[in-house]
Amino acid sequence: MAGPLTGMKMLDFSTLLPGPYATLVMADLGAEVLRISSGTRVDFAEHFPPFVSEKKISANLAWLGRNKKTMTLNLKNEKGLKIVRQLIKEYDIILEQFRPGVMDKLGLGYPDLKKVNPGLIYCSLTGYGQSGPMSMKAGHDINYMSRAGLMSHSGRKNGGPVLTGMQIADVASGSNNVIIGILAAAMHRNKTGKGQFIDISMTDGVLAFNAMAGPVYLASGKEPEREGELINGGTLYDFYETKDGKYISFGGLEPQFFADFCKVMDCPDLIEQGVAPKDLPKEKERIRNIFKTKTQEEWVKEFEKADACVEPVVSLGEALSDPQFMERNMVVDLEMPGGGTMKQIATPIMFSETKAEYKKIGEPTGTHTKEILLELGYSENDFDEFTKQGVFD
Repeated sequence: MAGPLTGMKMLDFSTLLPGPYATLVMADLGAEVLRISSGTRVDFAEHFPPFVSEKKISANLAWLGRNKKTMTLNLKNEKGLKIVRQLIKEYDIILEQFRPGVMDKLGLGYPDLKKVNPGLIYCSLTGYGQSGPMSMKAGHDINYMSRAGLMSHSGRKNGGPVLTGMQIADVASGSNNVIIGILAAAMHRNKTGKGQFIDISMTDGVLAFNAMAGPVYLASGKEPEREGELINGGTLYDFYETKDGKYISFGGLEPQFFADFCKVMDCPDLIEQGVAPKDLPKEKERIRNIFKTKTQEEWVKEFEKADACVEPVVSLGEALSDPQFMERNMVVDLEMPGGGTMKQIATPIMFSETKAEYKKIGEPTGTHTKEILLELGYSENDFDEFTKQGVFD
């Protein structure tokens, strides 16, 4: 059976990671996604090595462009704008990632396009949203997390905030809220026939990620501190270095898990105190010293039969080859143009009936431009003339 979003058709005007990841998930789940790009403006994701296949496609583009079609249009060219207006009669969901006002100046804002298609769902994804004193500022993941207060209680007391290995604001906040917002709007349209505008701010999303600290502050005025809260290092819930310089994670907050942890660590006296003992610095140093007596592999074996929420900090390569993820089919093989296959990370939403499909890797920008024009009723001669007139630049 086809994916759950089969029949949904989207125009994607986004670049880099947040928007493209959102439409990647939706394309895997069956939506027909057409990415509209500039023929001359560089998208960093397309030029980030390594490059694969005979077409020299960036591995990131091959992944982010999976299951999508791509065409180039010059949005400052009147014929290019006309083509967009034709497309939205069929592709009735738009995602765009420009600064506020850019699409309006081009005549492609929501107020203009909903006149062409009243059922249009139009999602704008930006760093700070469409309103507010920061709406026009440039930013990246690190800035959004900083402005949302999250980094004020992340990291170490002595070292300050730390970077993470993934873009929390971009993906966890931006991409996922785009998906949620569009699907919610689609449900509303199914009931009423009405489209709407969706304003997604990556910084708003991160502000909401202050999940435990936020309610506490709003109720008491108490600012959260680095290594001062339940799950940011203010208890024994933490990472611990092992004898071989690797790390172990311990997350046993609940009494039963903590008790198992203490038994394996030969610290039965800590059981009654719980994960936040009275003399935390002393007891944490004690746990650190114990972990340094064995290698990571040795500790994994020690905890095999315990129910203590203890896991090794593994490399990306180890994670991608882990039997757990193999059984979950989280790494898939896709055919490449010219032969051979390419491994990619799958979409992490599992359905019993409408399973995700992985049909093709992303293709070079503009690959389907002529195909789309012909489907709109233009001729080969029109395509040649448009090329000369800079419609695709």
